Amino acid sequence: MAWVYLNTLAHGRSGDKGDTSNVCVFARDPKNYEFLKQVLTVERVKAYFGDMVKGEIVRYDVDTLCGMNFVMKHALGGGATHSLRLDSLGKSMGSAFMRMKIEVGDEAQ
Repeated sequence: MAWVYLNTLAHGRSGDKGDTSNVCVFARDPKNYEFLKQVLTVERVKAYFGDMVKGEIVRYDVDTLCGMNFVMKHALGGGATHSLRLDSLGKSMGSAFMRMKIEVGDEAQ
């Protein structure tokens, strides 16, 4: 077993709309997609972001693209025009997500 950053197995894109951030996570290798679906649960993502995301997180699986879209509500301190946060637009949420450490064994690498 080894611990790796998520960006070892996936890449991501992030965006925002108001106070909602979304991050899409795509498996770099389709062989790792099912493993990533097991590891990247809504509960795990909520725990990872902690108080940074104050609202609900919903995961949408996009099996045809070997990806998942995480929609995180109340995640940007009110959004661009209301927030004093450094990244009120959520562009760095994708980078932060990719820094999540996950434990991998023979099933992925």
